[in-house]
Amino acid sequence: MKVILQEDVKKVGAKGDVVEVSDGYGRNYLLPRKLAVEANAANLNSAKVKAENKARKLRQEADEAKLLGAQLEKISVRIPVKVGKDGKLFGSVGGGDVAKALKENHGLNVDKRKISIQGDVTGAGVYEAVVKLHPEVTTKIKVEIVTA
Repeated sequence: MKVILQEDVKKVGAKGDVVEVSDGYGRNYLLPRKLAVEANAANLNSAKVKAENKARKLRQEADEAKLLGAQLEKISVRIPVKVGKDGKLFGSVGGGDVAKALKENHGLNVDKRKISIQGDVTGAGVYEAVVKLHPEVTTKIKVEIVTA
């Protein structure tokens, strides 16, 4: 029996896949639990359209991420911090601080969880931060730590 999966099913397939399963498994488990629908002509056309829409949406997200990445490569961020007598920071500088500076100074919204600063930020200086905008798109920005 051919079915179109409506949900991810372990050891069978992912949502939207057209798979061949035994008649009993399909009729007694997948169909009653609404985990799959029978693969007739109308349902196959519907699944094809959904797959095309999903692929188009993923391409659009990747293109938007590439544009944002191109903008971010040209940007450097200045973050003022308090420093002790020996030049060490009070507290730390992380992705949240970089995201806040990007929003305030450049008007760009980037999720703080997608930003990681390379190396340890120990004092004033220029550091590099990696921003993961999309699974296929990563970019680097300059982060300048200055004393307040």
